[in-house]
Amino acid sequence: MKFGRFEHNGKVFYCIVEGDTAYELDGSPFDNYRKTDRRHPLAALKALLPCMPYNFYCAGLNYAAHIEWANRRTGGNRKLPEKADVGYRSPNALLAGGEAIVIPADSPGPVQFEGELVAVIGKKARNLSEADALSCVLGYTLGNDLSERTWQKEDRTLWRAKNCDTFKPMGPFIVTGLDPMKLTISVRVNGEKASEYSTSKMLFSAQHFISKISQYMTLHPGDVVWLGTDGATEPNLKDGDMVEICNDQIGVLRNPVVRAKV
Repeated sequence: MKFGRFEHNGKVFYCIVEGDTAYELDGSPFDNYRKTDRRHPLAALKALLPCMPYNFYCAGLNYAAHIEWANRRTGGNRKLPEKADVGYRSPNALLAGGEAIVIPADSPGPVQFEGELVAVIGKKARNLSEADALSCVLGYTLGNDLSERTWQKEDRTLWRAKNCDTFKPMGPFIVTGLDPMKLTISVRVNGEKASEYSTSKMLFSAQHFISKISQYMTLHPGDVVWLGTDGATEPNLKDGDMVEICNDQIGVLRNPVVRAKV
């Protein structure tokens, strides 16, 4: 099932999306809901973020090829991690599909995309085993973990490098029934394929990350867990670009890029 969150004539609501038609829900996917006969052409609705997370978790360095590329780019010698590392992002950075990514005027760059699979938590959970970890997941969406690489080297907490306003596009839909370890994520910049990888290459599985987080923090409906990116994250983004994160089942997360004026 494919869920979307939309605005129309000042009203915000969830829908079940079937092809080019969206059927309004009474309620939300995170609670009791009922599919109604109120339907809209998808093109007539303004797409919003598919959820507003209470907590925003992310997987650190979860693909070997991405680490190897970063080492080549920086001349570093970072080893593959021996254990999963969990980080945080700020919800203030979230951005819906179609809205503009804004590079701060004083950013020295480069600013780069990181296309990611995102697990959306559907129910409250704590102390889950890996075998049961996916039982709390409603479905999956897409994310673009924009990164300002100069600031990433300077800021110990990554507060600017990863969390500037508009640096975390997410969407377009939440899709249920997917295997998070058997999906293909691709990135296009200005219509040209820039990256493509399989989630089967995660160093630590979605189940592992969700289980680990739940040992220490209670997961809540609407929380999101971003699961990392693979390979190179070039070309560098610039004013006027269009960046798209794509998956055949979930859809296309599409955002233009602008640079703020001084």
